[in-house]
Amino acid sequence: MAIKRRQKWAYLFILPFFATFLTFGIYPIFYTFYISFHDYNPLTLQMTFVGLDNYDRLIHSAYFFDSILNTIVIWLFSIIPQLTIAIILSLILNERWVKNKSLLRSVYYFPNLITPVTIGMLFNMLFGYPGGMVNNLMASIGLFPQAVDFANTPILAKMVGGIAICWQNFGYNIIFITAGLHSISSDVYEAAEVDGANAWQRTRSITLPLLKPIMLYIMITSIIGGLQIFDIPKMLFKDGLGNATRTMVLYMYEAAFENWQFGFGAACAYGIAVVIGFFSLISILVTNRKGKEAK
Repeated sequence: MAIKRRQKWAYLFILPFFATFLTFGIYPIFYTFYISFHDYNPLTLQMTFVGLDNYDRLIHSAYFFDSILNTIVIWLFSIIPQLTIAIILSLILNERWVKNKSLLRSVYYFPNLITPVTIGMLFNMLFGYPGGMVNNLMASIGLFPQAVDFANTPILAKMVGGIAICWQNFGYNIIFITAGLHSISSDVYEAAEVDGANAWQRTRSITLPLLKPIMLYIMITSIIGGLQIFDIPKMLFKDGLGNATRTMVLYMYEAAFENWQFGFGAACAYGIAVVIGFFSLISILVTNRKGKEAK
C-alpha cells in the first residue's frame, strides 16, 4: 500500500511536465496541421476549408524553393569553417603544453550565450554599407578601392550570414569534440608513439576515426538547427537585393505573421519539416554506409 501511495505522488509530480508538453508541444503540432488545410483569418477567427490548396501553392512557389537554397548555402558557409575551427582548436587545447585551457574554452563558448538577434544586429553594423566597420577597415588599408555593398551582393550576403552563425556556434562544438577526445584512451596514443607514429599520423589514424560518433551527432544536430535558422537572417540584410538571406523559417514567418496567411504559413511549417527530415535521413544513411564499408 505504501508503494502505491508513493506512485500516486510520483504521478502528481510529473503531471505538470506532461501537461505543459501536451499543451505547448503536441497540441500546436496537430493544430498547425489542421490549420494548413484552411484559409484562416486571424482577425475574424474564421476558417474556410481549402483542402490541399495551401500545399499546392507551396509546391509551386518559386520563393519557397529559393528560401531552401538560401538556407542550404548559408548552412554550408557556416558548418564547413565551424567544424574546421572547432576540430583544430579542440586538438590544440587537448595538448599538455597548453595552459589556461578552461579559460580559453569559456572564451570560445561565450558567443553561444549571445542572443541570435544581437548577433544579427552586430554583423549588420560590421558589414553595413557604406560605413560599416569592415568597409572602413578595408578602405583604411587600401584593400577595397570602394565600399562593398554586402547586402545587395547575394553570395556575399549569404557568406556573412554563414560567418555569423559560425562565430556563434564553433565554441559550442568544441565542447562535444573535447568530450570525444577525452574518451579516447591514452594507451592507444602511447602504443602509436612506440610504433614511431608522429603527431599528424596519430591525429589522422587514431583521433579523427574515433571521433566519428561525435561528428555524426554534431552533423545531424547542425542540419536540424541549421535548416531552422531565423533570428540572424531576420536581422541581417533583410532589405537586401533578392532577399539573399531569406531562409525557410523566415519565409514561413513572413507568410504567417506579416502577410497574415496563417493557413499557408502552417503548410510552410510542414514543408520545412519534410525538408529537414529529408536531409537528416540522407546524413544518417551516408554515415551508416561509410561505417559499414569501414568494417
